Amino acid sequence: MLGIGKSIFRRLLFGHMFTMLLGLCVVGFLLSLLTKGYIVDSQKEELLRKAKRVNLAVQTVVVPDDRVKEQLLFFDQTFDARIWLFDRNGKIAATSSKDEVYVGKSVDPAVVRKVLNGEEALLNESRFEGLKEPMLSVVVPWGKDNEVYGGIVLHASVAGMNETITLMRETILWVTLVGVLLSAVTASYLSWSISRPLRRIDKLALRIGHGDYGERIEISSNDEIGELAATINQMADKLQRTDEDKRKQEQIRQDFLANVSHELRTPLTAMQGFLEALQDDLIDDAAKPKYYDIIYKETLHMNRLVDDIADLIKLENDEIALSRSPVDVRQLFAHIAAMFGPEAAERSTTIEMRLEEGLPDAYADRDRFEQIMKNLVKNAVKFTESGKILLNARAESELLMIQVADTGIGISPDDQEMIWERFFKVDRGRSKRSSGTGLGLAIVRELVELHGGTITVRSEVGQGTVFEFRLPAAQNAIHEGGRQHVKAI
Repeated sequence: MLGIGKSIFRRLLFGHMFTMLLGLCVVGFLLSLLTKGYIVDSQKEELLRKAKRVNLAVQTVVVPDDRVKEQLLFFDQTFDARIWLFDRNGKIAATSSKDEVYVGKSVDPAVVRKVLNGEEALLNESRFEGLKEPMLSVVVPWGKDNEVYGGIVLHASVAGMNETITLMRETILWVTLVGVLLSAVTASYLSWSISRPLRRIDKLALRIGHGDYGERIEISSNDEIGELAATINQMADKLQRTDEDKRKQEQIRQDFLANVSHELRTPLTAMQGFLEALQDDLIDDAAKPKYYDIIYKETLHMNRLVDDIADLIKLENDEIALSRSPVDVRQLFAHIAAMFGPEAAERSTTIEMRLEEGLPDAYADRDRFEQIMKNLVKNAVKFTESGKILLNARAESELLMIQVADTGIGISPDDQEMIWERFFKVDRGRSKRSSGTGLGLAIVRELVELHGGTITVRSEVGQGTVFEFRLPAAQNAIHEGGRQHVKAI
């Protein structure tokens, strides 16, 4: 019994078979019992009807004669029943068969009393003295109207009924065996259909537990097991994506550490060498300003790296609070164009602005809005040679749509999926001239989303790149207590 409980298949199989067997046995027993009662009751009713017909034939005869005996013999052969007549004293006066009992024999006094009271008597499988086999017997009064001469007894053999009941019980037994066999087949299929997918789910769960998320369960059923399999597959998908994201983040972290180490080591090494040369007075006075300028620029580069990391940490920890106010987009664009114009000119690149008439102000934090534009334009200048950078803005319902488009080298489709990741650098392996920390676009997305906006990128390698983001527009100035409040729409 212990082995049965260890397998769902066996538990379902034996459970179905036991239930089916128990049900068929109960039904068979009740059917047999009820059928036997029905057959016996029907036979009794038939015997009573026949006994009353015999009484109709002999009700005018008080003392049986030969004619009566011939009638009893006729009814015996017609009804296939033994017939006795007894008087008021219980003495048998006539019979349809001389072999079973002789005239003058007495019947049970209790039966006689019942008959003399005008009642009918039913005797189940009775054994009257002289009968050779069990009989089903009925007794009715013999007489006419209220005058009773005695009683009429009809005996019918129970052998036929017993054979019928036995045959019925055998049929029920065979039906039970066939039912158990069919139940075993059905239960086996049902148990297999349930246990097989559960075993597959168990194997998949074990593989998931060992970190293998590649396999899926193919179950077409729409029942609870199918829903469980679908849930397991969804869980495996999520775990696989989580695992892939963790690996990507780990790779990005490693790349970041390598990039930061490189970004710091290179200027530090140069600064150390220049300072040692200056300290040892190995550089003449005419060349010293040049080396001081290099040291200063390297210091700015390291300071920018530290600022980017600090900004990103603050954004991740929700430590940056926006100070929103109306921002003149045209004025901001002009400031950005003037700031990056000389650097763009060194690359033979122009910066153009395109703003529609009547453009509303942006409802944003000016410093953070400027930081977004600086990072996007800096990227555009970095990757554009002999081209054009376009700063575009237009109103869209309650938002401002802002674009920074360039005709530079573009971004590959694979890199487009990764540019928003922290510390990811599109320009890995490029020269020092296009160096960067890989934090700019991650900071841009965080700042845009902090303003409640969205940002997207469209790019084609060799054709250029378009960064497009949306910020709330500012309208409906409200003056309260001498202060101006601007409501974003």
